[in-house]
Amino acid sequence: MQEIERKFLVKSEAFITESHHQNRIVQGYLNSDPERTVRVRIKGEKGFLTVKGIGNASGTTRLEWETEIPVSDAETLLPLCEKGVIDKVRYEIQKGNHTFEVDVFSGANEGLIIAEVELQSENELFEKPDWLGSEVTGDKRYYNAFLSNNPYKLW
Repeated sequence: MQEIERKFLVKSEAFITESHHQNRIVQGYLNSDPERTVRVRIKGEKGFLTVKGIGNASGTTRLEWETEIPVSDAETLLPLCEKGVIDKVRYEIQKGNHTFEVDVFSGANEGLIIAEVELQSENELFEKPDWLGSEVTGDKRYYNAFLSNNPYKLW
């Protein structure tokens, strides 16, 4: 239940041609407190309820609990969420033994593209694609819960 991931800005759209899968994601937050975020998500044809704890000092590791719920339940819960629903398309790109998830945001966060890679340990090495930009791991401005209340377009 520990999530270990690193986040990066994306400097080009070259990742699109490397993508093997994509999904639209719509998500809202029942609670966006960084110590315990509670998220409702519709990803493709599936619904999810996720609870995340506060990250460690580096921002790479935190508790994450997620369960699949019926899409109809997620659709019922989304209107109860705090303002600022996140809307994005997620592209999955395989590089070596790792899958990069690249989120292209729309709506109030249009113009923002973030890549994440999940790791088995904080020090795990991975192949960095050419389109990967600056690392933003631990920068709370790039957490979806923050973006829901502080849209990228207003920065």
